[in-house]
Amino acid sequence: MKINVYSIEKKSSDNFTKIIENQKKMIQKYTKIDEITIFNKKISSAQNRDAIIAQESYYEAFLPKMNGFNIALHPAGKEMDSFEFSKNFANISTLNFFIAGAYGFDEQFLGKCDKVISFSKLTFSHKLAKIILFEQIFRALSIVNNHPYHK
Repeated sequence: MKINVYSIEKKSSDNFTKIIENQKKMIQKYTKIDEITIFNKKISSAQNRDAIIAQESYYEAFLPKMNGFNIALHPAGKEMDSFEFSKNFANISTLNFFIAGAYGFDEQFLGKCDKVISFSKLTFSHKLAKIILFEQIFRALSIVNNHPYHK
């Protein structure tokens, strides 16, 4: 299995990054995981102009990456517990997670995803959402591999 986590955000190095790097090391005991941040001039310009234009730029950036089972993180997505979340890891060779930019996803992109999930009705910063996602990925892989971490 291969897991990709795509997000629209400026690259940075801070304490959040250290936590995510540690989580990636734990995940790599089970499978390969890549974190891909996308932020270019087109996205920057779009975010400064209009929400609809920004969402279109996210769609264009993510669309070529949608090869495999695709899950978008969105506040209106389905909430689930860790055991239900772990079912997404069965019999899938490539699992892609998508985190939008400041303006979220449009309905067109969400319609192309296999699943849309939410960790909470609360809004999280990108870094915090990623930490939660990476922790839940490790927890899900622990469940799938009968490791006691999830207890």
